[in-house]
Amino acid sequence: MATVETRNLTKEFTGHGGDGVYAVNGIDLAVKDGEFMVLLGPSGCGKTTLLRMIGGLERPTAGDILIDGHIVNELPPRARSIAMVFQSYALYPHLNVYNNIAFPLRAAKLSKEDQKKQIDWAAGILGIDELLQRKPRQLSGGQRQRVALARAIVRHPNVFLLDEPLSNLDAQRRASARDELQLFQRRIGTTTIYVTHDQVEAMGMGDRIAVIDQGRIRQIGTPEQIYDEPADTFVATFLGSPPMNLIIRNNEILGFRPEHFFPAASADNVDDLVRFTFTPVREEYLGAERLVYGDVEGVRTIARFPSTVHVEVEAHAPIEFAVRRQFLKRFDVENGLRLHGDI
Repeated sequence: MATVETRNLTKEFTGHGGDGVYAVNGIDLAVKDGEFMVLLGPSGCGKTTLLRMIGGLERPTAGDILIDGHIVNELPPRARSIAMVFQSYALYPHLNVYNNIAFPLRAAKLSKEDQKKQIDWAAGILGIDELLQRKPRQLSGGQRQRVALARAIVRHPNVFLLDEPLSNLDAQRRASARDELQLFQRRIGTTTIYVTHDQVEAMGMGDRIAVIDQGRIRQIGTPEQIYDEPADTFVATFLGSPPMNLIIRNNEILGFRPEHFFPAASADNVDDLVRFTFTPVREEYLGAERLVYGDVEGVRTIARFPSTVHVEVEAHAPIEFAVRRQFLKRFDVENGLRLHGDI
């Protein structure tokens, strides 16, 4: 296991007009020993470039990468004691599962006996013992993902770098694969950096999340911190499905989650309420929950209720909704940064 740190890490590419384009712009990140860190952000935000620089596949324009306190900028990937698993899995189609897993061990010149010990150990952990003689084309997406992980762990790396390894799976298999991957990481305790644009993956798997946008980290924290106490309006609206509602009032932005927005008449204590006139437009029934879409002061706003809670609303009929003060977040109307203090 190992710590991973980046200091003012920057990657600049030359644009079509000759101007510099920053894919990663001065990122400081510290990943603890054994931690599962998720890099979360939209496509093109720089998260994969950051991961590739840590892995030695991209050379930084500026800044340092440290593994266990040692600067590794000039070291090739093999010398960094890291293992990467990509979205494509990159399995050799002409080799069976056993030989795919054995490939890095042969490159390290391990004896056949030691190779077999490592392969049997990894296959047992990941539950692919019965697949060792199959070719990749005979495997499901989830099985290929486990083979790619097995090929990575037999090297006993200090750090795992995972670049959207579940994105090729359907929704049901992704849910089970998330569970398997997190349990696997907990079992072996290897420091892991995981790239995704999927907030469900980030919230469900990460010890901490680094939210990235336009090459910069917007916020680092636990899933609870990121969701409940967003640092700015980008984080507030990127994390959460549906996202946080944002309403401009008194020259500032008020933010609140859809699950905290409810009819004022149903409140027991009315002293701590901030009230809004909500005009419902339509509803969505999603099984476990119901979403009510409407407008507040001309802004599309969403209320979210468990399906077990019955709330009477009539389309296009204004009704007084409210949010308790403790759940309201304030943001600067100019730069979107979080403001602190009472409403």
